[in-house]
Amino acid sequence: MTFKVGVTSDILDAKGEPVFGREPLQALDAAPGLEWEWLPKGIREITAGHAAKYDALYVNSPWVPAAAVAGKDLRLKVVSRHGVGYDSVDVPAMSAAGVLVCNTPNAMPRPVATMALTLVLALAHRLLAKDRMTREGRWNDRVDHMGMGLTGRTLGVVGAGRIGKELLRLARVFDMKLLAADPYAEELELGYLGARRVPLETVMAESDFVVVTALLNAETRHLVNAKQLARMKPTAYLINVARGPVVDEKALYEVLAASKIAGAGLDVFEEEPTPASNPILKLDNVIVTPHALCWTDELFGNIARTAVGAVLAVHAGRAPQFVVDAGALAHPRARAWLK
Repeated sequence: MTFKVGVTSDILDAKGEPVFGREPLQALDAAPGLEWEWLPKGIREITAGHAAKYDALYVNSPWVPAAAVAGKDLRLKVVSRHGVGYDSVDVPAMSAAGVLVCNTPNAMPRPVATMALTLVLALAHRLLAKDRMTREGRWNDRVDHMGMGLTGRTLGVVGAGRIGKELLRLARVFDMKLLAADPYAEELELGYLGARRVPLETVMAESDFVVVTALLNAETRHLVNAKQLARMKPTAYLINVARGPVVDEKALYEVLAASKIAGAGLDVFEEEPTPASNPILKLDNVIVTPHALCWTDELFGNIARTAVGAVLAVHAGRAPQFVVDAGALAHPRARAWLK
């Protein structure tokens, strides 16, 4: 029986080409007994119809709810996520149905850490304010927009997983003090990076730059809330490169609008796409990007190769490298095709 793969078309550019180039998908072309196709444009949610038609789905932004695997004609074996986050997939429901969920954590640390550092540098040097004053002919106003040097300043990460640790590693060259709030991180490993593991309250109170890199789950939703934001210095900046709901966006707007903190850099929002009416977009002490600042050829190429690799592993009857819930491999449906 032919192994069928569906790929969501939201990874096609304006010319109809894969944003990561054709090379990663050539591995699907070369696999014997495998056929793949693009899913129609505009799909926002994977349905039971998709799960009945395909053995594997390569998914970027569409939701993958429990209803997708509730049908009687379930064929789906694996959902391969284009990225590290899997909050758009009902993982427990997939595991209960014997469907593996895979992501691409190996591709993300350097590009996302670089993105976070880009926002730190842009905020510290007042980049957008100086861009605006130059375009408006306000050259002499530059004396009123002094930046913040990084030497001796404190950078704190909220979440010290792969991305958080990579950011700490990169930030060392600026001779910054490094803090990490993550109850699951190894203190010894953080020590090798020159960082101290401290409570979240300490990161919020002592950091000049608070960078949110935590995974979104029930434990971290609104982890950075009004109470935590109130601990920040008035000269400090908050950068969120994780998921929007980790930060209480309403509370963040209030402290930014009242200048209780110096500013923010946001690549993610609680609602995405964020509406044009979002009041945060009207503030001039915030840098905003559309959940895409880390999108580079390096990142997308590595994501695609890893995500395609998961599909090919299942096609070959092997366990993929990055299974979000390894317990799903013990499900009778998975054991039936694992060699």
